[in-house]
Amino acid sequence: MPYFKQPKHFQTLTVVQWPLSYIVLFWILQPLFLYLLLTSLWLIPALYFIWLFLDWKTPERGGRRSAWVRNWCIWTHFRDYFPITMLKTKDLSPKHNYLMGVHPHGVLTFGAFCNFCTEATGFSKIFPGITPHLATLSWFFKIPLIRDYIMAKGVCSVSQSAIDHLLSHGTGNLVGIVVGGVGEALQSVPNTTTLILQKRKGFVRTALQHGAHLVPTFSFGETEIFDQVLFHKDSRMHKFQNCFRRIFGFYFCMIYGRGFRQGSTGILPYPLPIITVVGEPLPVPKIENPSQEMVDKYHALYVDALHKLFEQHKTQYGYSETQKLLFL
Repeated sequence: MPYFKQPKHFQTLTVVQWPLSYIVLFWILQPLFLYLLLTSLWLIPALYFIWLFLDWKTPERGGRRSAWVRNWCIWTHFRDYFPITMLKTKDLSPKHNYLMGVHPHGVLTFGAFCNFCTEATGFSKIFPGITPHLATLSWFFKIPLIRDYIMAKGVCSVSQSAIDHLLSHGTGNLVGIVVGGVGEALQSVPNTTTLILQKRKGFVRTALQHGAHLVPTFSFGETEIFDQVLFHKDSRMHKFQNCFRRIFGFYFCMIYGRGFRQGSTGILPYPLPIITVVGEPLPVPKIENPSQEMVDKYHALYVDALHKLFEQHKTQYGYSETQKLLFL
């Protein structure tokens, strides 16, 4: 177990509430809404479901963010638990749109969430005129109540239509994609820097189609906050994880961290620093139908920029001089 400073109790509660809020919405409030349909209060859920039907395509049209939700004070306590910070290396001009690669995925992507889905680290002050969106699995937006909660934070669908909409309506939009996806979650163990990127070129093609500048980011410390039990690819548990992934869209990871009592083991993340470094934007020409050669060229440029970003900052944020990025 790594050494860390014991966080305050309220900071711990704010970290717990993040996943717990989705559990409450799914397992308590949704059944409650269905139950209310059978009572004298049936009009409340009925009006919501009518509105849900009319609002169904909103996640594909830029979503519906809420400055109030993004500025909740609980996010500052959430930030301070680790703590989470963001470092800007270059300004982002509001005259352009941006497609940002978020690396690594980690287990729960704490750094990207705090930096781009809340104002806890001051995104709007650090990048004035830029509107951030963090893309996630499309099926989350089909779940009543949860869809509204995540849209309020500025989360958007990772579907092609949603990203196309954001990159083609006005300027100053930044769409963050966790390029490695859920597959990287199984690679998330301390002291590793393994990224799934070699064959992930769709985001580069999309950037070229819209002329959106590519922005590499790396969250140092993201993979340090949980230990994980890894299973051999031929084991029953690994097969179960793959089956779980096919059904639910993400992996069931056997993770553990600190407990609620000092020195104990539990499900809480280790309170270790996460520093998200936002790299220099890579200008990209607008090509409606880019060739594979063009996609490969800008993918190589992006990988090189990400590699340089990691090398420039790794020793400052806890990695050794010999630590290297491994691209799969």
